[in-house]
Amino acid sequence: MKRIAVYCGASTGNHPIYTQAAIQLADWFIENHYELIYGGGGVGLMGVISNRILAKGGQVHGVMPKQLVDRGAESAQLAALSALTVVADMSERKAKMMQLSTGCIAMPGGVGTLEEIIQSFSWARLGDNPNPCAFYNVNNYYQPLITMFDQMVTAGFLSAEDRQKIIFSDSLSTIQQFMATYVPPRVRTYPESQPNKSASR
Repeated sequence: MKRIAVYCGASTGNHPIYTQAAIQLADWFIENHYELIYGGGGVGLMGVISNRILAKGGQVHGVMPKQLVDRGAESAQLAALSALTVVADMSERKAKMMQLSTGCIAMPGGVGTLEEIIQSFSWARLGDNPNPCAFYNVNNYYQPLITMFDQMVTAGFLSAEDRQKIIFSDSLSTIQQFMATYVPPRVRTYPESQPNKSASR
């Protein structure tokens, strides 16, 4: 079974299309026998996806920092999970979710969602994450970020080749195909530092 990490918010947003898309994503997991790797919460889009998958008999693996578990956060939700991994902090949670998964998908969300998927893509370019990263671009939510990524290429801060290693799409079949044929970016290498000629004079 493939394990896919989903990054999404503890809010459902202010339009029903985001909740509908989360339900569609959950059903896609069930249809393809994928296991969900996520942050362990039971509210917002996190709750919509995880509860739907659990209700349909699917596998859901939560990864949550110890401090939140100790506070009794989402105790009812945690008891329903197929598996739970408790980690020291948020940084370890991000690393663990990447380690457990074979792919990463970002739903529409806030700064935490954006941080997680951007780190996953950044680590892929460093050779620390071999898994594909995708933005589920519901309602064209990530259009400004698409523009930003293209601007990085135009300005010379991101190679055109690496730009093709991340996808923005509102089609789960397109995302699935991207993941099935994904080849990780070539790990960046740096030429050896040249001696400072002026210093030897």
